[in-house]
Amino acid sequence: MRIGLTYDLRDEYLAMGYSEEETAEFDRISTIEAIEGALGRLGHVTDRIGHVRALAARLVAGDRWDLVFNIAEGLSGIGREAQVPSLLEVYGIPYTFSDPMVMALTLHKGMTKRVLRDGGIPTPPFAEIASTRDLENLDLPFPLFAKPLAEGTGKGIDGGSVLRTAAELRERCLDLLARFRQPVLVETYLSGREFTVGITGTGPAARVVGTLEVVLLDRAEAGAYTYANKENCEELIEYRRVVAGKDSAVARAEAVSLAAWRLLGCRDGGRVDLRCDSDGEPQFMEVNPLAGMHPEHSDLPMIATAEGMAYDELIRRIVESACERAGAPGPRPEPALP
Repeated sequence: MRIGLTYDLRDEYLAMGYSEEETAEFDRISTIEAIEGALGRLGHVTDRIGHVRALAARLVAGDRWDLVFNIAEGLSGIGREAQVPSLLEVYGIPYTFSDPMVMALTLHKGMTKRVLRDGGIPTPPFAEIASTRDLENLDLPFPLFAKPLAEGTGKGIDGGSVLRTAAELRERCLDLLARFRQPVLVETYLSGREFTVGITGTGPAARVVGTLEVVLLDRAEAGAYTYANKENCEELIEYRRVVAGKDSAVARAEAVSLAAWRLLGCRDGGRVDLRCDSDGEPQFMEVNPLAGMHPEHSDLPMIATAEGMAYDELIRRIVESACERAGAPGPRPEPALP
């Protein structure tokens, strides 16, 4: 197949003056090269497209692909991860990973938790803080945890994210509201073990790849898998392979993750992050339907590697899942417009 690659290249945005934190979710060229190499070894021909504006220009110029391998995060807005999928759907071109509705929903952490809570998935009590007035009627017991409503890669999370007093909560919310210009998600702090569960496939065909426990080392920022901890994970984090058959908490975490994945309609591959409460019960925190794909530094490929799955096999599973549900290869014919 001829497979296009859509992505946001971190170095391009840094050169335009964006900060390291602003570009934290974007990809280095080594990730693009790794995906391209795997697809080539699997027998596909690749075409680098780039960000959503480059995609739009190529589509208008008449370019088409049998499939697009999409890892473009988008630059701004609550629907930024839905931009490339939306544009590809206009032109009837199949693509990897979740559809626009899922991408927009799951970036909004509050809406995601509402959907999952209604579906019976365990997730900690929470509130959305759009202004300090919302703190007046907040009825959640301390300690609490605060983070931006629609960011990834630990952005806005640091050693001060665990809050134990009303004064700390107010100060943290004011800071996050000013820095990220979006509501703050405040939820019950989960003090137990943290897991990240890798999944491939779609719907009934979705399967757990494996699970890593995220263990903070002595030099790490305490209390959470923070932005700094993620950026310096080689020195600050131990990713410990854990097995459902030997650990009941892991088994429950994987069951919760798979149920959440299917309920939300996530596709092809990604991750679910969970933490255990004070009773040791895994609680849903976040889902990542557009997971990082660096073969050595991104969590989903790291999970696959820990389970003995080669990077090429992970890419093959993702592409195969996309092709099976979309009927690829080949873009669908475009209907004539009136």
